[in-house]
Amino acid sequence: MALTTLDPNTALIIVDLQKGIIGLPLIHPIGEVLARSRDLADGFRTHGLPVVLVNVIGGAPGRTEQPRRFNGPFPEDFADFVPELGLQPDDIAVTKRTWGAFASTDLEVRLKARGVTQVVIAGVATATGVEATARQAYEAGFNVTLALDAMSDTSFEAHEYSIKNVFPRIGETGTSAQIIGLLPAAGI
Repeated sequence: MALTTLDPNTALIIVDLQKGIIGLPLIHPIGEVLARSRDLADGFRTHGLPVVLVNVIGGAPGRTEQPRRFNGPFPEDFADFVPELGLQPDDIAVTKRTWGAFASTDLEVRLKARGVTQVVIAGVATATGVEATARQAYEAGFNVTLALDAMSDTSFEAHEYSIKNVFPRIGETGTSAQIIGLLPAAGI
């Protein structure tokens, strides 16, 4: 499904663009992901729409077959948002302990209290934090849009699978420029 519209009260969710994550070997240059995420954030802020910055400081406790990427204590600045995002006092900061930003936080309640009906999601990693957040948003009743050029993953195959097989089933996709171009049309 192609990007068609944005609801009048849409929020931007940027997932895991934090100091301890951006150094991973990603398939797309992190500088481009950061620049497009900042463009989105600036566009949403200009239109008075909520910007949510999500960081992660742990993981779900269950057993897995693959080793966990991060073990042991995190470095002191691990969860710090990168300065390129330009964190503002009005932004919503959410710290999660699972892949998705809704499961272990009060994000759904906070967004619905603001009347948000749609979310645009960007960040890393496409097939984990971004996809889990998108699935949870969809299941919570939000319209979901995914900014494909403002996300990346450590695995090309996982990234492509999410984009081609998962995202079209739970929302709409577009580029950051297309999304920004629809902001005025949202009636703001």
